Amino acid sequence: MLAALTPPILMGLALLIPLIGTVLILMSDGKPNQRETVTLLTAIALFAVVVLLVPGVYHGGRPVLTLFQIVPGIEVSFQMEPLGMMFACIASGLWIVNSIYSIGYMRAKKEGHQTRFYACFAVAIFGAVGVAMSGNMLTLFIFYEVLTLSTYPLVAHHGDEESIRSGRVYLGILLTTSIVFLLGAVIWTFVAAGTLDFKPGGILAGKLHGPAIGLMLFLYMYGIGKAALMPVHRWLPAAMVAPTPVSALLHAVAVVKAGVFTVLKVIIYLFGADFLRKSGYADWLMYIAAASLLLASCIALTKDNLKARLAYSTVSQLAYCVLGGALFVPMGIIGGAMHIAMHAMGKITLFFCAGAIYVATGKTEISEMRGIGRTMPITLAAFLLGSLSVIGVPPFGGVWSKYYLMLGAVDRGQLIFAGVLMISSLLNIAYLLPVVARGFFSPPDGDGGGEGSVGAGKVTGIREAPIFCLVPLCLTALGCVLLFFFADSLFQLLQPIAPG
Repeated sequence: MLAALTPPILMGLALLIPLIGTVLILMSDGKPNQRETVTLLTAIALFAVVVLLVPGVYHGGRPVLTLFQIVPGIEVSFQMEPLGMMFACIASGLWIVNSIYSIGYMRAKKEGHQTRFYACFAVAIFGAVGVAMSGNMLTLFIFYEVLTLSTYPLVAHHGDEESIRSGRVYLGILLTTSIVFLLGAVIWTFVAAGTLDFKPGGILAGKLHGPAIGLMLFLYMYGIGKAALMPVHRWLPAAMVAPTPVSALLHAVAVVKAGVFTVLKVIIYLFGADFLRKSGYADWLMYIAAASLLLASCIALTKDNLKARLAYSTVSQLAYCVLGGALFVPMGIIGGAMHIAMHAMGKITLFFCAGAIYVATGKTEISEMRGIGRTMPITLAAFLLGSLSVIGVPPFGGVWSKYYLMLGAVDRGQLIFAGVLMISSLLNIAYLLPVVARGFFSPPDGDGGGEGSVGAGKVTGIREAPIFCLVPLCLTALGCVLLFFFADSLFQLLQPIAPG
């Protein structure tokens, strides 16, 4: 039976499963148990299919699936290569834990429109998987837009004035950047190269010359708004009005990861890293990424709202991935790619913890969280583990991606960026660890007392979030540790994208 599931068939199933799940979720409206069961089974089935593709890609296979031709030379086609394989695993794997978390969160907060929520989530994962498997830039562009449109209802989920306004910012920035800049770059690429296929070493070498190289790179980098490169990052903090499972989707599972994934695909498979490094017209990207990295960290320090602080942290962490690609050397590219996975696991843990705190206590501001670790010790311990991974402390996965980024900076002879990475890690400590210190070591604030509450400066019981919220954040916190020990397997998978 499994022998009949050839890689192209598996790729087709990976696209079909979220769509089938979407239909079944919509048919389960008014039946919450059935709807949530369908969501979980769909997520598990998708992950199982994606995992079956891993061995072949790991050992050099590059399966192709072509759906149809639009015009000669332009097809909707898919090819699974190492970078896409990693992203597909991240999106499908974290969808499972995010679905479990969503059940606990959405029920505890008695959120409305839950069928629409789960259906849009499934379509968003369909978009993310399509982006991951895209064999050319047009296919990627189509699924990139599917991801934007399917997540808009999630951002505006609450339907109040603030949510609608934030949704407009979200949709406005992402659609404007993709249609004005990204689509223009895609058309220019086809005119210049005669193809949009992703090829190792790129397709634009010898087809672009002089300042045109830097201009096209600019169109791509700022057309990929999901990478949140400053100053087109405002959509990301604006989207924090959404329910926490949506924030996790935006920051860890699909949306921003689709952005930096696309940045790396463009650098590796359209331009070619060697071509950009030798041109001399692309070095500006290193400085923009470094500036975004540091500035976003500094802004995070000023935010008292926990989700807002984590949002600006994400802007900064995405810039790590862009900086890795912009070094245009193998270690930098691999470090940037690995950081997609390491940050995904660490940041989803942090958002899960923020949501758990909100569910259990209603608190959203860091200044309100004095002593909260005494009533929610598991949640705050998981927050600590996720923070240490984002900071880059062993034995957590984040240390490896930062290590390879540092090697990339040294290999490129750009020690200033090695310094930027070190300063940024210190800023990570400054805006993440005070949350843990305040929660565990500060005297609790009174909240009116009552069973399981913090009042009169003493703890009267443990009050964690519901089990469906608690289990996922424990699993992802454990994942931060496991990534440290399995980083070599990830490195070996990614090594072919940047030979040398």
